[in-house]
Amino acid sequence: MKVTRFYTTADGGSRFEEIEIPINQPRPDAFGHTLNQSNAWSSPAIRFVELPAGLDPPWHHAPASQIVIVLSGEVEVGTSDGEKLRAAAGQAFVADDLTGKGHVTKVIGGAARVMFVQLPANFDFKRWSP
Repeated sequence: MKVTRFYTTADGGSRFEEIEIPINQPRPDAFGHTLNQSNAWSSPAIRFVELPAGLDPPWHHAPASQIVIVLSGEVEVGTSDGEKLRAAAGQAFVADDLTGKGHVTKVIGGAARVMFVQLPANFDFKRWSP
């Protein structure tokens, strides 16, 4: 499964990259099906947040490495290289620009509801595990 991550570049900017979440851990269910899942980890914090209509703050960085899942509405994120990502309900991305210039966030249309799932410190995006 692919998801977009934005991160701090060596020059202090920010950039998007597509990362692969391995869904390769088989788990049989009680009904004879095999579910393929990613590695599991404990999250230090999970928050549900309503972003108000018109939200358009200046450059900032993520307070922690976190998965952002859009539950309703639409959010646009921009990186310092000029790229933009729009995410609507059901889409997720990883905010991981903890230093540098950061990113801009804009709510498109009405309010948006999101869930922030904080990743553990030193999370390994290559292995998708802490």
